[in-house]
Amino acid sequence: MITPPIFKLFNHRKAIYLAVFLSASLLIAVFALQYIGRLAACSLCLTQRWPHGIALGLGLVAMLPIIHAPARRFLLIMISIAFATTAGIGAYHAGIEYGWFIGPTTCSGNIDGNTIDELKRQLLAQPVMRCDEVTWSLLGISLAGYNFFISSALTIICGISLFVGAKDFRS
Repeated sequence: MITPPIFKLFNHRKAIYLAVFLSASLLIAVFALQYIGRLAACSLCLTQRWPHGIALGLGLVAMLPIIHAPARRFLLIMISIAFATTAGIGAYHAGIEYGWFIGPTTCSGNIDGNTIDELKRQLLAQPVMRCDEVTWSLLGISLAGYNFFISSALTIICGISLFVGAKDFRS
């Protein structure tokens, strides 16, 4: 039987390896920007990292030789859900940065008070980095925007691999 080229492009193993590689790369890059580049991260930036860490951990488990096909398929579904989650958070965060949405008050609220003590309390309660400020961008796209694009692509690749690569999954 002749295998269509699409089956060679999208299979479970390749999707899992790609998910592990890109999740690890994204996490290394944002930690390097934060700790080496001294780029402060807001609370939504930190929240976007968790699904990548989950996808990385699930992908590493899925790569183990003792994991059988049904378990690997389930793990790939969970990886795809993790990427969809971080893509959604990234879209929301980018929307806040570009003024399309109103951000959470804990991360993008205004300071207004009638007394010095009230202003002082509000200033001390404000986060170091606000979610509605773009700290870094390339070609007009912020890190949250890039996270949205990359994570959306990974969601689609993992999803296609689940359906197109189902035949290859038994191996």
